[in-house]
Amino acid sequence: MGERAIKLPDVGEGVAEAELVEWHVKLGDVVREDTLLAAVMTDKATVEIPSPVEGEVIWLGAKVGDVVAIGSELLRLKVADDGTEASPPRPIGAAPAPPPTGPRGPEADRPEPPAATAQRPPAPASGAPPPQPPPARGQVWGAPRREGEKPIASPAVRLRAREAGVDLRQVAGSGPAGRITHEDLDAFVARAPGATAARGLQARTAITEVKLVGLRRRIAEKMAVAHARIPHITYVEEIDVTALEDLRATLNRDQRTEQPRLTPLPFLMRAIVRAVAEQPQLNALYDDDAGVLRQYAGVHIGIATQTASGLMVPVVRHAEALDLWACAAEAARVADAARTGTASRETLSGSTITITSLGAMGGVVSTPIINHPEVAIVGVNKIVTRPVWNGSAFLPRQMMNLSSSFDHRVVDGWDAATFIQRIRTLLETPALIFMEGFEP
Repeated sequence: MGERAIKLPDVGEGVAEAELVEWHVKLGDVVREDTLLAAVMTDKATVEIPSPVEGEVIWLGAKVGDVVAIGSELLRLKVADDGTEASPPRPIGAAPAPPPTGPRGPEADRPEPPAATAQRPPAPASGAPPPQPPPARGQVWGAPRREGEKPIASPAVRLRAREAGVDLRQVAGSGPAGRITHEDLDAFVARAPGATAARGLQARTAITEVKLVGLRRRIAEKMAVAHARIPHITYVEEIDVTALEDLRATLNRDQRTEQPRLTPLPFLMRAIVRAVAEQPQLNALYDDDAGVLRQYAGVHIGIATQTASGLMVPVVRHAEALDLWACAAEAARVADAARTGTASRETLSGSTITITSLGAMGGVVSTPIINHPEVAIVGVNKIVTRPVWNGSAFLPRQMMNLSSSFDHRVVDGWDAATFIQRIRTLLETPALIFMEGFEP
């Protein structure tokens, strides 16, 4: 038998390091060729690392959340001695890889049973005095686990414990590796009734630490940079979208088979295209290190999209060249790619202005953070039917707020208001969106 070091390969994109976001294996696992070993993230692209050989995992070189340099050892495998070259010797002074301990096999990585289980007294011999009576009411049974140590129990046992108000960290488990069984829970409740739900409301003192890794960490870093470096100004305006919603319903009713169903989003995208044509400084990226504002002729709209991993911003490129239905189709395509994890690096970069929306949960007002280094972001709040005074009577109208933020270093309040008022005009009179060259 020999050892084979698996190194982090060059994952492309010219990067020198990547963040380990997931292990697919653990110590003692036997893997085959092409078995997925780990997943690493560079920028916003996740790359999975397969095994080049068969072997047994005997060493893991990093923890989830660690940044690993390209070419460094990721893990080691025990492989059959078939003439393949073993891993190269370490430089003098380098720390050796920790050797595998104990016999290998199914029991090798099983945790030691907790002290409460290991120290359970033996059954009394014949003629021995009877066992001591159970603890007094309210006294804790079993040995409390160390701070942060998670008790081992099935989901059903955990559910029963929550319903009974029992802290499983105080329950000694009699199952393998200290696993808490239904019988253990029943015994605890019977012996320590003070720990049950009869005690009513209880203070919760547990603290759970969750390390930010992968996409969530990158989102945190990007939001911190954007908030720290950009002096935001937020402008909120209400829009009467009654006519737009009527038009949208008509277009969806008469849509052709090949046409996508329209939401308010493509109308807003077309309105932004019209508005930035008159104010090109809003469709721009600001290089604050160089002090240069780069204005783009092409309108590349980022669509803020919530995914299982966190917020991502896929991009609809050259929205100025897309009609209403093409905008709808492309926005749906890139958002779906982001949610399913199939979006390319190009799809997730290159926006010049962003739209963010929480849909039906959009609230009344929001304060969106600009997608650095852009200078504007348009936030969409939910549509609600409200009575609106028209000068002689209250009428039911469908109203929607736009909550938009701007980089106050390069966008004055007047320019921000002018931009949103132009969008308001286009959305409140949606026929104007289709009338190229017409200026009301």
